Amino acid sequence: MLIYKIFRADEWAALERDGQSVGAPVDLADGFVHFSTAEQAGETAAKHFAGAEGLVLLACEADAMGDVLKWEVSRGGALFPHLYRELRLSDVLWSQPLPLVDGIHRFPQEMT
Repeated sequence: MLIYKIFRADEWAALERDGQSVGAPVDLADGFVHFSTAEQAGETAAKHFAGAEGLVLLACEADAMGDVLKWEVSRGGALFPHLYRELRLSDVLWSQPLPLVDGIHRFPQEMT
């Protein structure tokens, strides 16, 4: 199953440069890297990245992350994937820009 991480351009650039990342400031504060499922990603973008441009969407395979990926109750009682180690560049299957179109982030077709 694919899970998704939204990064700002500088966070993505740091992951590419360093090969790993502890995530965004919210991830560092919470002690894990936040991910979303395909169904959750749109609401995540709207809630945490409203109006933000220059975002990058990362796709990772949940099963490949093993037991350091925990599914925990979060927003609205839904289970969200949380990674309890650094995100590695080798975890990323693909990345794509997440453009802002008319105030809404446009997700890739393969997610829908």
